[in-house]
Amino acid sequence: MNTRSRIRIRVRTGALAVALALLAAACTSGGSGGVKGTPGAAGLRDPYFPKQGNGGYDVRHYALTLSYDPASGRLDGRAEITAEATQDLSAFNLALAGLTVRDATVGGAPAAVNRAGNELTLRPREDIDKGTEFRAVVRYSGVPETITDSDGSKEGWLKTADGALALGEPTGSMAWFPGNHHPSDKAAYDITVTVPAGLTALSNGVRTAERKEADGRTTSVWHAAEPMASYLAMLAIGRYDTSTGTVPLGKTGSGSGSGSGSGSGIPVLSAADPEVAARTAALRARVPEILDWQTENFGPYPFAAAGVVVERDDDIGYALETQTRPVFPASSFDPSTLVHELAHQWYGDSVTPATWSDLWLNEGFATYAEWLYAEDFGHTPAQKNFEKQYANEDAWAYSPARPPAAEDLFGTPVYERGAMVLHRIRQVVGDDTFYEILAGWPAKYRHATATTEDFTEYVDSMTEEDLSDVWDVWLYGDGKPAHITD
Repeated sequence: MNTRSRIRIRVRTGALAVALALLAAACTSGGSGGVKGTPGAAGLRDPYFPKQGNGGYDVRHYALTLSYDPASGRLDGRAEITAEATQDLSAFNLALAGLTVRDATVGGAPAAVNRAGNELTLRPREDIDKGTEFRAVVRYSGVPETITDSDGSKEGWLKTADGALALGEPTGSMAWFPGNHHPSDKAAYDITVTVPAGLTALSNGVRTAERKEADGRTTSVWHAAEPMASYLAMLAIGRYDTSTGTVPLGKTGSGSGSGSGSGSGIPVLSAADPEVAARTAALRARVPEILDWQTENFGPYPFAAAGVVVERDDDIGYALETQTRPVFPASSFDPSTLVHELAHQWYGDSVTPATWSDLWLNEGFATYAEWLYAEDFGHTPAQKNFEKQYANEDAWAYSPARPPAAEDLFGTPVYERGAMVLHRIRQVVGDDTFYEILAGWPAKYRHATATTEDFTEYVDSMTEEDLSDVWDVWLYGDGKPAHITD
């Protein structure tokens, strides 16, 4: 609420009543100085990251314009955020770590900006009515932070020998752009990046333009039309050897095709650091082949672009399913891990967990994709991997749907026991129904978010078999079953 200076005046009783009535009307009008709107929540109370995300609005689109200088480490950014108010808003929050905010506007007018740690509060000149689409622009700069997760892994902005790598699971995206950083709020993206001459900037989706600037720098423009959770946004800056290909639409089904150029298929753009390019080239060339196999099992590929980025081991310590273009360290770039991260394009990227407690829906499916690939091409039945993990005591440390704390989100139970849950479903319902579930689940929640309850209800609706033992014992149970049920 705007404060007003106090003016001492005398009015008669009747005039006072009129003045009070006019003041009351103004205070409920929602205009400047009104109190119709209230601030959006500063956090969404996620079970593992209660301060992550913000309430009061739904982001529809991010337009990020970035310039990076590896020599100084400085990033200059402009984020234009298009959103819809989900309540009458007097103020709203964005998350941004470390970087300095220069100014902000809402609806083209300057907005007040307050900061408390990683939380930016923007207060527009006038309240925003519920259901109204609005645009906020934030200009910022500085040296982005590397964030250390509770499990010790590094994310956010990772400086490399020749550039940088930006990764965001689960909280790192706030290190390089302001936003509503929770998986439940997905949006389309346009990312424009300018880098020094000789370097390449890679991101999600389709590269729609690349140009040389007058000062010799290179600007690349990337368009991701399908909704994306911010933790899946990526940026890779450096020297890369690139390769291209196509997965025919006839094989991939009905990927949106937006930005695919010829319209004849899904464009595949892959890249590798020159130091690891030669030894990873053969497997990078197999991306279309593996996607072809996955579409046969999981349904139409859900995006307009595909590919991978392979980095030196010194630059990244893990593989990550960043949307349309997963990132790998060279030492982990093997067929099984490639199958895993590409499977995430259906399970996790298109169908995204509503909260971090639903992460097993990402990792259980991607792990089971490895088992299916081994079954089809490695002569290793999924049952054998199931029995192997049953004997793995680490898989029984906790329920895959109920990790004890944030540092346990990426533990063995979420991955391997999550895959065991899927295998038990397969055992109960049979292969025909199981493969209908594999393709039907990402079709039902395509480009949306879903919960574990959504999944169990969906599976129950697909069969007349009783799955209560699968849910009670294998998914939610705390202990190891006494024996494997065939």
